[in-house]
Amino acid sequence: MTFLRYFLVSFLCGFLLTACDAPSTPTTDSAEKSATDEMTPPPSGRFVRFYNWNNYIADTTVERFEKSCNCRLVQDYFSDHEEMLAKLAAGATGYDVMVPTGNVVETLVAQKMVQPIDKSRLKNLNQVKSDFLNMWYDPNNQYSVPYGYSVTLIGYNAEKIKELGLPVDSWALIFEPELLEKLQGKITVMDSQRELFAAALLYLGYSVNDGDEAHLKQARDLILRAKPYWAAFNASSYIKELTIGNIWVAHGYSNDMFQADQDAKAAGRPFTIASSLPKEGAVLAVDNMVIHKNAPHLDLAYQLIDFLIDKQSTAELSNLTGSGSINALSLEYIDQNIKDNKAVFPDAETFKRLQMLKDYPRKERRLANRLWTEIKVK
Repeated sequence: MTFLRYFLVSFLCGFLLTACDAPSTPTTDSAEKSATDEMTPPPSGRFVRFYNWNNYIADTTVERFEKSCNCRLVQDYFSDHEEMLAKLAAGATGYDVMVPTGNVVETLVAQKMVQPIDKSRLKNLNQVKSDFLNMWYDPNNQYSVPYGYSVTLIGYNAEKIKELGLPVDSWALIFEPELLEKLQGKITVMDSQRELFAAALLYLGYSVNDGDEAHLKQARDLILRAKPYWAAFNASSYIKELTIGNIWVAHGYSNDMFQADQDAKAAGRPFTIASSLPKEGAVLAVDNMVIHKNAPHLDLAYQLIDFLIDKQSTAELSNLTGSGSINALSLEYIDQNIKDNKAVFPDAETFKRLQMLKDYPRKERRLANRLWTEIKVK
């Protein structure tokens, strides 16, 4: 998941009643991929249309599903929620199943863009971990079913950071000048108002959803103090920059750090990309499947959702992207190195330190937007 939800978000979020920070997948040219999929005739004339993040389903899963339903899975892709919401607001139709992050589920429900879920048609729903059910954005899962999750954390060049003797267990690594002096120009942070403020608020001891003016100004000042040491606000290319060694530390998504490490290994780089979940806490983003209000292939939509929450499908998603599995029975199918990665599968105590971003009320949103503008122009 990777070019995600930034500066213009405030305008779109105000217009569409949302604030949209979410996990990211490695980006590709969505238009090219969509066109290719749409031009390929489905077998037997049966198909279901899936509106998803780029590269957020395993090819093996697609092949197994198509065989099981004697149909074709036609995919369309978005690279950020603004793109998805704008397209839907403009009247796009034909989608069956879509994959929004938690707070965007709330928006889609408010906009009457999705239909209620008939849970009696999902025989695999009992495999889903209770931790990911009955969430604040959709009580009793009336409209959504969990798909996968990611955590916003610190990714780093393990060999270089060890050489420098820097601690990686705290947000201090991206905010404290005495540590940043050793990383001058070799660190990037997310070009996301909510994600960067969340990291700063956590480091200061506050909630990621704290809208108190004094606390947000403290977060702004912390960010401005650290900004001179950062190479960039980077939303779209930190995977590549980590992979080739141009940067040594990045603030970003857990599945992106997994992808960066996979790419570095594939390229034979003399270093590994590791990740750390700071002791102060981090942002958890849960992706969900919803059914479009006018889904033209409703029966296949339910078959797809039920197939994707199965233990094998959720494991294939974790193995491909490094995202966390929402299925309680999937561990036996997940690669050992991913199972052992505490950034992907935090233990119970660590999980308590994760928080989900919620939409700010209008007053707090305006304040955060103003402070973010100050940060970007100084």
